[in-house]
Amino acid sequence: MFLKNLIAITLFTLPLGACTSNAPISYNTAAWKYAPSGNIEKPELIVDERSYKLGGIGAFGELVNIGIKKLALSAASLPEDMDAIIDEAKNVAKRNNVEIYREDDFLVTDLFPASVTEGKHVLLIYQGETKQEYLDLKVQKEQLIESNQYTDKARKEIARRFGEMLSYPEWKIDELISSNVGCL
Repeated sequence: MFLKNLIAITLFTLPLGACTSNAPISYNTAAWKYAPSGNIEKPELIVDERSYKLGGIGAFGELVNIGIKKLALSAASLPEDMDAIIDEAKNVAKRNNVEIYREDDFLVTDLFPASVTEGKHVLLIYQGETKQEYLDLKVQKEQLIESNQYTDKARKEIARRFGEMLSYPEWKIDELISSNVGCL
């Protein structure tokens, strides 16, 4: 269980931080140089955003496939950026024995600020009935909103259930909820 949590937490920020990279590709081992001390000086690793996002999808796909995560999320992307990677993302998912679902109306809870996904698309990475469980949770949230019952306790419960679907440990769910309340 410790290893499962360690891997999940280590990779937790990957989809949320991926959108900030605008660096070009460059990791040419031929560019490595020997310093006067005899040590190899490696150039700065720079990866383009497309490769970074597809790598994240692959890594999370593997975690879902081996059961460490029930649900994983790609980096939030503008629709046109998602268009540019969706075909290869399907190939990556297939290689990892997982499915992807392109979400253009992401479930906003107190786990993450709404601004992270506003106007963006996210790929859900899952197996089995997880997508339906996610969609059911969205419906439940909407029903609570329509009945004016989406308040403190219900709001935290929806966020908590979503965090559990993402296989986050309880302490991380609590941390995220407390740091994002009021960010919607």
